[in-house]
Amino acid sequence: MTPLPPGSTIGILGGGQLGRMLALAAARLGLDVMVLDPEPDCPASRVSARHVVAPYEDPEALAALAAACGVVTVEFENVPALALETLAGLGVPVAPGPRALAVAQDRVDEKTFLNGAGAPTVAFAPAASAPEAARAAEVLGGRVLIKTRREGYDGKGQAWARSADEAAAVFDALGGRPVIVEAPAAFRRELSVIAARGRDGAVAAFPLAENVHENGILRRSTAPAAVSPATARQAAEIARRVLEGLDYVGVAGIELFELPDGALLVNEIAPRVHNSGHWTQDGAATDQFEQHIRAVAGWPLGPVEATARVEMTNLLGDEVGQWRALAADPACRLHLYGKREARAGRKMAHVNRVSPL
Repeated sequence: MTPLPPGSTIGILGGGQLGRMLALAAARLGLDVMVLDPEPDCPASRVSARHVVAPYEDPEALAALAAACGVVTVEFENVPALALETLAGLGVPVAPGPRALAVAQDRVDEKTFLNGAGAPTVAFAPAASAPEAARAAEVLGGRVLIKTRREGYDGKGQAWARSADEAAAVFDALGGRPVIVEAPAAFRRELSVIAARGRDGAVAAFPLAENVHENGILRRSTAPAAVSPATARQAAEIARRVLEGLDYVGVAGIELFELPDGALLVNEIAPRVHNSGHWTQDGAATDQFEQHIRAVAGWPLGPVEATARVEMTNLLGDEVGQWRALAADPACRLHLYGKREARAGRKMAHVNRVSPL
């Protein structure tokens, strides 16, 4: 694929806040965005050149997307496989590709791929029944984290079990669906690396972020994280192996556990721009959204060095009501998502508090 010139159109499957910020980044580069999302008033619709309101699998909507766009990308990983197959059949490039999305949609496939690519994870086992979940917990030491193999985000679709018997009960409580049973990681903190791979195979990784979660939802990211050069190199190598192993094009988020001895384990990968990369909007030479647009459009990747220290905080639900005070704080850069309704736990905005390096 030759680089898309300014004036071209990029399609995005999904019109949430990530789609909105991707559309804004594309506009800065002179590129138009066409969003496909079933919600008539989705956040991205109000900053995009065109919005197609239809289910993701709708053949007419996908045909319109393929006809108008030079490339199609995604803002979330659980895009229906049928949508990607339809687009592929219509001859439009999709980035990241179907394999990356398929791997990320199934937690067992994801960890199997990661280990095969030389990116270590916690020990794990699949389970398709309550007895299998109990046996897996017993083998893995009793206390385990059980997650549905598919779907689930921000802490949904998962629960801890303290014993084999409890694992069987958790399996049933999660709906009796196939699960992954994971051994706990004795980590000292959570990190993440946001990395991009271009169509020419070039890989660029941003400085690491240190993350704090509350109730399964990312609350705060601080970047650049205080890590040793060895840890930074280790994370960059993991990112390279993952992106090259998936023949990936675009930005991906890779969540990491740092163990007491400095070793890194991969928690999960997100084949898209990532919440823990929002700091780059005000603290890096190129932000993650522009980087993703550059990659999928076939442009050269931008520089990734940090230009400031940033503490990114998610504003959930009614916390968005703090916007007046935050807008008045000269250290704060406020990013509102344009969502109409503030519900408990819903990501409504984020604020980047900026300080010198």
